Amino acid sequence: MKTFTMPGTRIVAPNVVLGLMRIADKTDDEVRELVRTARDAGIDFFDHADVYGNELHGCERRFAEALRLTASQRDAITLQTKAGIVREGPYFDFSYDHLIDSVEGSLRALRTDRIDILLLHRPDALVEPEEVARAFDDLESSGKVRHFGVSNHTPGQIDLLRRSVRQPIVANQLQLSVTHQPIIAQGVAANMLNEQQSATLDGGGILDYCRLNDITVQAWSPFQAGFFNGTFLGSPDYPELNAVIDRLAARYQVPAIAIATGWITRHPARMQVVLGTTSPDRVSGAAQGSDLPLTRADWYELFRAAGHRVP
Repeated sequence: MKTFTMPGTRIVAPNVVLGLMRIADKTDDEVRELVRTARDAGIDFFDHADVYGNELHGCERRFAEALRLTASQRDAITLQTKAGIVREGPYFDFSYDHLIDSVEGSLRALRTDRIDILLLHRPDALVEPEEVARAFDDLESSGKVRHFGVSNHTPGQIDLLRRSVRQPIVANQLQLSVTHQPIIAQGVAANMLNEQQSATLDGGGILDYCRLNDITVQAWSPFQAGFFNGTFLGSPDYPELNAVIDRLAARYQVPAIAIATGWITRHPARMQVVLGTTSPDRVSGAAQGSDLPLTRADWYELFRAAGHRVP
């Protein structure tokens, strides 16, 4: 498993992360097997959110109940969670009170005394950066949160926060797969008249912005064809792409899912791939893409086969 030190932190992180949004109905044994498989593959970074599960903090609680981590086991992993979505609305809330309450709930559910990274979960149109800054200051000074980041934020939204927030924004979790890639594809086709791919849909160069500002991009839904509409792997809707994936998988002697992972980890931005599967086999297969030596020709062939244009 390829690792790197996340800028703005001392966390030595793997470039593949296990997301736990779908474990609410899993048994203790199933959760333990999933996590054990991840650990065996070198994944010691786990991604949560307060809204994951059948009830608030449900998946965080399921994780802690199943694993019952000792102090040393807790020290050996990185726990990341998110706050800011009120799903009963639904609406978003980055107020001081909501962020503090959410973190307190996550700490209780996860049975831990600190969150390693807290992300603001999707932008709040009514954000007051001073409120966020006050919450971050109190959470950091109390030792309850060590580092802070965002999810699905544009460069302008991050800059607005940074006017008031003094802590580094260390991560931005964004949807990215070989078929859902406006944060990459737009730049390839920039300034092309009448080419839909050239339309700026990512908030104005968010990937380059994150690279320039030492913000780690975390790629969620890395195998989704689009926005929660099924995986492209093995899909009859993507015959050309799957033909290329299967050929490369045979060449590198890895599962197809490793090629999909490796397309993201091959990018020099040092992104993290956030797995959302609850299948141990898929976790171990995807992890094999961590340091896959795809060539430029491989990478661009996958890019073109996914339907994107190289001018």
